[in-house]
Amino acid sequence: MDQLRQAMHQPAKPTFSELFTPKLVTVLREGYTSEHLKADAIAGLTVAIVALPLSMAIAIASGVTPERGLYTSIVGGFIISALGGSRFQIGGPAGAFIVLVAATVARAGIDGLLLATMMAGIFLLAIGYLRLGTYIKFIPYPVTVGFTAGIAIIIFSGQIVELFGLKLAGPEPGPLVPKLMALGEAAGTINPAATFVAVLTIAAIALMKRWRPKWPAMLIAIGLASLVVALFSLPAETIGTRYRGIPRSLQMPAFPAVSLDKAIDVLPDAIAFALLGAIESLLSAVVADGMTGRRHRSNCELVAQGFANIASALFGGICATGTIARTATNVRAGAHGPVSGMIHSVILLVLMLVAAPLASYIPLAALAGVLAVVCWNMFEKQAFATLLRASRGDALVLMATFLIVIFRDLTEGIVVGFALGSILFIDRMAKSIAVEADQSLVQEDVADRASAYDSSEASDADTVVYRISGAFFFGAASTVGTVLDRIADQRKNFILDCSAVPFFDSTAANVIEGAAHKARRAGVRFIISGASPQTRRMLINHGVKRPLVTYAASIRDARTQLKGKRRTE
Repeated sequence: MDQLRQAMHQPAKPTFSELFTPKLVTVLREGYTSEHLKADAIAGLTVAIVALPLSMAIAIASGVTPERGLYTSIVGGFIISALGGSRFQIGGPAGAFIVLVAATVARAGIDGLLLATMMAGIFLLAIGYLRLGTYIKFIPYPVTVGFTAGIAIIIFSGQIVELFGLKLAGPEPGPLVPKLMALGEAAGTINPAATFVAVLTIAAIALMKRWRPKWPAMLIAIGLASLVVALFSLPAETIGTRYRGIPRSLQMPAFPAVSLDKAIDVLPDAIAFALLGAIESLLSAVVADGMTGRRHRSNCELVAQGFANIASALFGGICATGTIARTATNVRAGAHGPVSGMIHSVILLVLMLVAAPLASYIPLAALAGVLAVVCWNMFEKQAFATLLRASRGDALVLMATFLIVIFRDLTEGIVVGFALGSILFIDRMAKSIAVEADQSLVQEDVADRASAYDSSEASDADTVVYRISGAFFFGAASTVGTVLDRIADQRKNFILDCSAVPFFDSTAANVIEGAAHKARRAGVRFIISGASPQTRRMLINHGVKRPLVTYAASIRDARTQLKGKRRTE
């Protein structure tokens, strides 16, 4: 019977096929009709129209040429949809990577960036196949909100030059404070034409979001800005004047220059790409699940991200990941499955082959305006304010992550935020544990009172019961250990009820072992009741076993043991 109960509470582990079968295969097995294809085609076209300007804008902000953003959406996006564990994930370059990619390009060049992207893909494959994707979700919510808000501030600060057409005296500094000082010094070089184009773009997007929410606001705004600049010959820099347009073909695959020294040099960047890519993609998949009621396969998704980044680097693209805004657009457009993401990549390829010359007329100020809107949306204002009011602990984690990301480093922000969140969790869990003592199992001659134990179980004035409630782990070990240290002063029999303990760790087992040895030296019989099979296994592995202690299924069984002992005596 116990084995049956244990089997009911411990479902069978999923097989390799269940974990890593792409959602595309699942959708096709369910039956894929012409109606499904039509829905995916409409959604894919909608997302492609949104992704076209964003891909180029993110690439330019990352310090690379605009076509590399398109390569990422075409190659990486196709693989993410084809092999991923989410039905609706749309992959491509993401705003969250802008700062990391720009720093890598500035320090290691394009070859270093491509190598770091490929290495990040390998790391993501390892994370996925080792089934570590499940643990990514343990990152605290205040960390993700603070990190995203910090990224939004950094991206926006990097677009101020293009938004106002400023001319800096030297290279634009990376850190925020020196950057703001350099921007202040260049305030006298504002280009009114660039400023007008940026304001026009932002205003057009805002108005269409309000009055025509189903229209492709970003693409229309960029088209309008490009038309105004061309018709009135405004002195605003365009993709054509700076980058000489974009090529009308997909770059042939080629390995980046690889050497041991180069790999060691970009290793920190590759790790940062992999961790951020895992967080961003799984967060996007969770958002899609919440919108549709579906469930994604986290480890399968990470494997797809790994292959996508390797392929993106081979074709000259930058880091690819799941993107929340485009994935949400895909869901709202009525997508049925991953085919929509694959169609989105194919449409982008066609647009690049056919309409590449038109991209030369796109003003950089307009793309900066698009990214300004993206930053505004990235900064989750309501969530930020809610967390500041929620509790001091959450506010501390949020602000620490936010400020460190802005003024120090992205990776440091995540690490510090996660560490503070973990300490906060440990503190809260440690405070939630309680130790209740029932002075005796004998019915005392006192007024009726509420008791955790049935008075009908009274049997022996020399027996005392302690009941632990809550997770017993290293954070609560000191509290519980102080109480258990007093058992030598108690009666002849000591029962420790663990029926309300959902979790034991090795520190807790060590505390129980110490209390059991102390009880034995004092001649006190120690009985542990109500321990789950997992808890009992943990305790036995740490030496908490006969003759040191005995185990009972419940308080009643413990009483029966004590009665049997007295008969023997």
